[in-house]
Amino acid sequence: MSAVPSPHPHHTRRRMLQAGSLVLLLGAQQIARGAAIVAVRVWPAADYSRVTIESDRQLVTKQTFVPTPPRLAVDIEGIDLDPSLRELVAKVQPDDPNIAGIRVGQNAPGVVRLVVDLKQAARPQVFSLLPVAAYQHRLVFDLYPAAPADPLEALIAERLRDANAPTPAPPPAPETARAPTTADPLGDLIAQRSQKPESPPPAAPPQPRNATPARAPTSVARATDRLIIIALDPGHGGEDPGAIGPGGTREKDVVLKVARQLRDRINASQVGGNPMRAFLTRDGDYFVPLGTRVEKARRVQADLFVSIHADAFTNPDARGASVFALSQGGASSSAARWLANKENEADLIGGVNVGGQDRHVQRALLDMSTTAQINDSLKLGSVLLGEIKGMARLHKPRVEQAGFAVLKAPDIPSVLVETAFISNPEEEAKLRSAAYQEQLADALMRGILRYFAKNPPLARSRSV
Repeated sequence: MSAVPSPHPHHTRRRMLQAGSLVLLLGAQQIARGAAIVAVRVWPAADYSRVTIESDRQLVTKQTFVPTPPRLAVDIEGIDLDPSLRELVAKVQPDDPNIAGIRVGQNAPGVVRLVVDLKQAARPQVFSLLPVAAYQHRLVFDLYPAAPADPLEALIAERLRDANAPTPAPPPAPETARAPTTADPLGDLIAQRSQKPESPPPAAPPQPRNATPARAPTSVARATDRLIIIALDPGHGGEDPGAIGPGGTREKDVVLKVARQLRDRINASQVGGNPMRAFLTRDGDYFVPLGTRVEKARRVQADLFVSIHADAFTNPDARGASVFALSQGGASSSAARWLANKENEADLIGGVNVGGQDRHVQRALLDMSTTAQINDSLKLGSVLLGEIKGMARLHKPRVEQAGFAVLKAPDIPSVLVETAFISNPEEEAKLRSAAYQEQLADALMRGILRYFAKNPPLARSRSV
């Protein structure tokens, strides 16, 4: 048996170089067409609905919006249709305010077409986000209604519906029964102002003008009512979970529950005989940019702004509630500065379309804070802190200050409440408790009423 001759070193080197070139060519094709989909998510909300496609590398897209019927078509290049993308079809909920459905298909080799069918005219935005925190590359579709609802008008209409709704008392006799509420209570109010009814309904019993009950009885809306509006700002939401406790509790979930509890108490309260109404900057699990939270509060002409959070720290022993106001200068402590910097990063994690924002307008708004606003914020923070002290441990005994972007409404007293350290196992368990959430809402409600008792709300042009 003869031995097989060994290859010449020169020929061996040539074959290795050829094989290496082939690997490089294949690798280039994989780079061009080999992006892997990590996750897909849909975030429905009345404000806007968001679709997110997370991948291990940035995706290249071409999009077309068709107004009739409204739909967004997006061609995603460099990928093939896989089960992850097909999941988007099932993730659309029937009650999504904006998205009717999603269709996906292989439009061409290496090109997936995604079509988002919409329920109404929309202003879509398509943009990419670089990796941050726990996320890799994200392709985002934000679908805004073309004609967004007026939040102040919605609050007034809600007040009219609640005030004029029939009470659980025995029904009146047929000849004195009032007509049922129509679908346009604000229009009804305008009509009542423009003409005199032949037989006006009986006047409601007079209420003391200086009373501030925590739970006011339902009364008929009057043209002289001055709505007192409190903007409640549950932190984080959607793509931004906020802090996560050792047991998996997410900050965004806890603070929304507390805000809803507080909303119920505000909506059942009066100040000086005038009704109160709460406005939530988000009333669901979706992301709201920091500047938009401030703009929303200003749009409804809020009298106060209360941002609700649950703190976290690297040391699980940290505990206690805190209240913060804005600082025009430096922070009151290194911890306050650290927390403000962390909270101000929410836009990076939640995902803001930088190209779709007017940076100059945003910056002008955030630089208009006044000394008077900060002083009023410190007063509000002090009474809130005093009420929280009665039911929970405090992290600091005084209101702290730092440059929180969400507190920079120039004409609204604004505070940020850190309800507890969600990173502390004991406090995380409390935050999950419905009883503790109710106690927090009660304490914040008492503080708001105490603030107005010493600082009556300023006159506003709005009324119902």
